[in-house]
Amino acid sequence: MARRSRGRAAGLSLGEAARAIGVSPDTLRRWDRSGKLRTTRDERNRRLVPPSEVRRLSSRPRRPPTRHSLSARNRFPGVVRSVEAGGVMALVEIEAGPFRVTAAVTRDAVEELGLAPGVEATATVKATSVMVERGAD
Repeated sequence: MARRSRGRAAGLSLGEAARAIGVSPDTLRRWDRSGKLRTTRDERNRRLVPPSEVRRLSSRPRRPPTRHSLSARNRFPGVVRSVEAGGVMALVEIEAGPFRVTAAVTRDAVEELGLAPGVEATATVKATSVMVERGAD
């Protein structure tokens, strides 16, 4: 449970703390609810993040940069195994290590990228929904 505090001297606003730590204010709210972050409240019941918490969380390990011009981190380099074009769309199957990734792209993209069997390509995945399943024990 957050403690009440008088004035802003007790800490940074959620937005200020989020910028300093490099996360979103929503992330800080979740961390506060789960107990990962200790906050106080001002007289208007707004969360304040103590400087000690900002320092503690700023020193956490950071995710490595993508080092690519795209923001997606899920990249699967491989070789095109098949291209099935029909109408305006095409299915491109890429063998990426032991996995096969199939992408539905436009026929124009296939032509512009020169995709054909044997060509090296990278499947880049960015999704707002990723499911994880475990096999039965």
